[in-house]
Amino acid sequence: MTKPVTGQQKRKKLAILISGRGSNMLAIADACASGELQADIALVLSNRPDAPGLEFAKTKGIATEAIDHTTFTSRANFDAELQKRLELVNPDWIVLAGFMRILGSVFVERWEGRIINIHPSLLPLYPGLDTHARAIAAGDSEAGASVHLVTSELDAGPVLAQVRVPILSGDTPLELAQRVITHEHTLYVTALKHCVNTPFD
Repeated sequence: MTKPVTGQQKRKKLAILISGRGSNMLAIADACASGELQADIALVLSNRPDAPGLEFAKTKGIATEAIDHTTFTSRANFDAELQKRLELVNPDWIVLAGFMRILGSVFVERWEGRIINIHPSLLPLYPGLDTHARAIAAGDSEAGASVHLVTSELDAGPVLAQVRVPILSGDTPLELAQRVITHEHTLYVTALKHCVNTPFD
């Protein structure tokens, strides 16, 4: 008896959260469109209604939504609304791409093992903000970016991939950030390839 022919791997569903221009989101969208990444973006959602990335996503035919965090009286209430919207989409992966809100433990536990983030440092170095300025001030010879799973502890989840970028003499935080972000795009797509190809337990 012959085995049935199996179809192509099912494309995973992504929800991408942004707060700004969403350059990593655009790189992921391009990788999905080209077939480099076997996934589809079901929703791009921002906590800022004026985030430029929402308009960029619309030009690519991607559904968008905004939940203005300033209209909520607590982080827990914002997280609850965010969870409600995401459950309507039911993504395989929630991708944080410049999403400048700390997610509470209840939200993170609901999506445990399925939230991924990119952080502009060589974690565990420099969690939080101002990473490039802190690396320069410390006299580091290199900086970079890390893709990691999100846990309840800020920027402390398991690191999936990293890229290292030299810190040049006279670098300003802005100059360093501009060099690092060009590598972030490739790094994030590469890490997501692994994620979408890994079956859930």
